[in-house]
Amino acid sequence: MAINLLEVTTPGLVYTCLGGFVVAFSMFSLLVKETFYLNEVVLGTAFGIAIGPHGADIFAPRSWDFSTTFITREITRIVLATGLFAIGVELPKSYMARHGKSLLVMVVPTMAIGWLIVAGVLFGLFPKLSFYSCLAISACLTPTDPIICAAIVGGKYAERHVPLNLRRILSAESAANDGLAYPFLTISLYLILDKTKQEAILHWVLVGWLYQVVMGIVIGVILGLMFSHLMKFSHQRGFIDRESYIAQYLALAIFIAGVVSTIGSDDLLAAFAAGSAISWDGEFNDHTEGEAFASILDLVLNCACFIYIGAWLPFESFNSPELGITPWRLVILFLIILALRRIPAIMVLYRWVPEIRTWREALFSGHFGPMGVGAIFISSLALHKLPAAHNPPKNEQELLAASLEPMVAFIVLCSIVIHGLSIPFFSLGKATLYLTTTLPSKTPDWMIGIRHASTNISVSPTSVNQATSVPDANSGALEDQQPQHETRDIATGTYDRAGELPIINGRVLGANIWDKPSITHEFKHRMEIKVYRSSDLRSIQ
Repeated sequence: MAINLLEVTTPGLVYTCLGGFVVAFSMFSLLVKETFYLNEVVLGTAFGIAIGPHGADIFAPRSWDFSTTFITREITRIVLATGLFAIGVELPKSYMARHGKSLLVMVVPTMAIGWLIVAGVLFGLFPKLSFYSCLAISACLTPTDPIICAAIVGGKYAERHVPLNLRRILSAESAANDGLAYPFLTISLYLILDKTKQEAILHWVLVGWLYQVVMGIVIGVILGLMFSHLMKFSHQRGFIDRESYIAQYLALAIFIAGVVSTIGSDDLLAAFAAGSAISWDGEFNDHTEGEAFASILDLVLNCACFIYIGAWLPFESFNSPELGITPWRLVILFLIILALRRIPAIMVLYRWVPEIRTWREALFSGHFGPMGVGAIFISSLALHKLPAAHNPPKNEQELLAASLEPMVAFIVLCSIVIHGLSIPFFSLGKATLYLTTTLPSKTPDWMIGIRHASTNISVSPTSVNQATSVPDANSGALEDQQPQHETRDIATGTYDRAGELPIINGRVLGANIWDKPSITHEFKHRMEIKVYRSSDLRSIQ
């Protein structure tokens, strides 16, 4: 009897491609990010297209037996929930209390203005769609994607050129407006599906706002505070080890997303609110400081998600004349969205946002509003509420269901390319730079950029009456640094092998990335060490 040991299956090929991509990207991550300013978002999407049905046809999600919309919705839900939870945890303690007003100004008016502008453009370019259908499609394109935004504002270029306060407010905004896309989508769908406008508005207020948004925030805050106290209790009594404590990053995000989505509330806002609440007093941050787990998790999830998106993209639907969808219309739509969706609103409103200090920073904030995982997730929610489309569509609801996915997918693809590749072309000028001298590093970004890992050092020789280059106190940037007021006079110090953090009395001040750091050079002056939590004050003068 012949024995055939070779078994080529779709899951085996997918595991090989996914693992191979992560291995290859990690091997050359420093070169790719530092030299070409590329990240896993752009490269993962390109790799997904290459192995997808329009490339090597190894990975074809649309050929699976399960509903593609269902799989896409759940994959994007988990990636978004973990990303939003992590953003909430990363913010400094009580950040939302001190910056909530600025965040509100950035999120609600900007989203509303962009929503109406994009809907108007859609209505003009695609005459077969009703205005309500255009509002629904626009609602999917309204939120800023937190995954792409984190890859952009968390990269080395942004760390060197973008002020810390601006990066934090952009991260918080991208997290908040993903959950706040629910009301924009629900009012559009209720106007289409309900019999009267009065009924639609009533459902929007009771369900879209109170049940989904408000209840989602409340549940997230309650669960976050509850688990914060439980983990303090377990840690103080020695019931929980460090590994299990770190694992809460993933476990809590998935748990909260599961609970809130089960009751039909806003799971994205709940995840962000829970992350903010659990680190409200900063203790969770202290215990997870220096751990690589969250960064490694982000890398793997982001790679997997964007490889999936690349293979999922419906290229054949980008030219559907029967629906009124043609490539030239889609290109014009994207260019108008790029120019008008956020930039005009931010340029007007930034005067009421202290974190954005100049028109250059406002232009940067307006431009970097990428559309990605969040847009795909919101569109999958809309498709879940709409009836299945026939060919040709029989009514307005079916026409919307048939047109929604190709439009959103095309805009997401263009946004990944444009926003992912435009980092080196955006320089905010010397006035916005916080770093005057950056110590060289040979460690890959995904290791250096560990969440909360870097304890920042501002060093000034006491023998020289010279001010260290730090942000102006009036700029608000130091507000969130939260110095630990640890000052030491020393005679000799060393730097670890990454050239990042000094070693004082045999202890690395900062992330314990390397157990046995090697010494690269020494400084032998009496120095005053001020320790900060942020990674933006590694200035030496």
